[in-house]
Amino acid sequence: MFLSNNVNMNNYHGRKWFLLLIFAVYRKLDPVDGLKCYCDTTGPSCQNETCETDGFCFASTTLKAGVKKFEYREVSLSCLTKAFPPDYPVVCRNHTNYCCRTDLCNSDEISRESIANKLHASATESTPTAAAWQVVPWIIGLMVLGVCGAISFWWAKRSRKLTKRGSGHLFVVDDSLCETRHPILGTATIRDMIELTTSGSGSGLPLLVQRSIARQIQLADIIGKGRFGEVWRGRWRGENVAVKIFSSREECSWFREAEIYQTVMLRHENILGFIAADNKDNGTWTQLWLITDYHENGSLFDFLTARTIDSNTLVKMALSVATGLSHLHMDIVGTKGKPAIAHRDLKTKNILVKTNLTCVIGDLGLAVRHNVGSDSVDVPSTNRVGTKRYMAPEVLDETMDTRQFDPYKRSDVYSFGLVVWEMARRCGAMPDEYQPPYYDCVPPDPALEDMRRVVCVERRRPSVPNRWHSDPILSSISKVMKECWYQNPAARLTALRIKKTLANIGSGDYIKM
Repeated sequence: MFLSNNVNMNNYHGRKWFLLLIFAVYRKLDPVDGLKCYCDTTGPSCQNETCETDGFCFASTTLKAGVKKFEYREVSLSCLTKAFPPDYPVVCRNHTNYCCRTDLCNSDEISRESIANKLHASATESTPTAAAWQVVPWIIGLMVLGVCGAISFWWAKRSRKLTKRGSGHLFVVDDSLCETRHPILGTATIRDMIELTTSGSGSGLPLLVQRSIARQIQLADIIGKGRFGEVWRGRWRGENVAVKIFSSREECSWFREAEIYQTVMLRHENILGFIAADNKDNGTWTQLWLITDYHENGSLFDFLTARTIDSNTLVKMALSVATGLSHLHMDIVGTKGKPAIAHRDLKTKNILVKTNLTCVIGDLGLAVRHNVGSDSVDVPSTNRVGTKRYMAPEVLDETMDTRQFDPYKRSDVYSFGLVVWEMARRCGAMPDEYQPPYYDCVPPDPALEDMRRVVCVERRRPSVPNRWHSDPILSSISKVMKECWYQNPAARLTALRIKKTLANIGSGDYIKM
């Protein structure tokens, strides 16, 4: 009986010491509640230079600029709340930090001495002081959580990715590719990459390269504003680029323009060079970027407002615009052919002037494509319409057959005639001041009714100054523009015919005839 009681007592004491051991280990792993520490910050948590925490007393310091290796600034004291791992947080393992868990153990003198010892020890040790087995489980857990989070984020973005079917191809913008780097970037310029990937006439850079370029652009200054948003001059590896930033409500216009620019075989010296399209989320709203070549002369509207031109420059500018329009209107047959495209908003503000004073056509957000297979027109799903001042008569009175593609091309030709008229006014020995078409017939911001009355009912066209008749080039140019704005769309010249006629005017053959 005595032996049995003795065994029971031994078992009792054994269990007692075992529980005490577990409690001691728990107390060692678990931060102390109500721990008092020194602090030197301001705020309700630091009263009378002391604070309380359930974690550690904490001290940190940084190296002074331009001093010896172990000479440091004044130590910063504070309380550290619970962190991982609970026995010795990662932040405490930094050589410039010090943690302890007894009351007021982070005094300035103790912290300085402890941090100095850690720094000297770190200079001679080749392995970390903390045991690897204490950190590895936490790292593995974080890695698993990170991978799961990344997969969830990718899947959520994938379900909302922008997908749109165009003429025989699929344009996809996938945010999971945003940060992907592409080996083609290297130290190449944008021009090098375009020539390498498209042979000078393709549909643009790969999407991965587009995203990489867009992420590296620094915006410099704003160069224009419109109904879609803003245009900025940006810098990429020392090169100037134009960044057209659409507002979020213009997402359809941004998407459509990016899609049109990436049409196969669209690249041309008289079409604005497309570089990249990207959507950038800054946490508050999404910016929609369209990145193109930058032309320091700005738009043809700005150029004509500020400068006059001579006869040779007039012909060169008009010919370059006609060449770009002819390339848009032309369909290239083949397995990787280009569909015919109509601009639908041709005007001086959507034409840019290059340094050699030739022009490029930009702003393809309203463009339509011809689907040859089904003989249908791919019209953008946007509420935007063309500029009323430049609308053809059949567009204004809504008699145009929108199911056929040719009427769209003829509408572009009408607008081109008005653009040439604007250029011709600024040409000659005594040029006229810049004015938009129909400036003497309608208000500065005309309504559809105003334009319909002048163009469709009264059948008026911009006036031709008498001085043009005495100048052989201006006289020839005026004949071309009049053939562009006939009331009957079928009677208007084609873009290809205009291009050939202007080339003859430039060489003098047309004038001799």
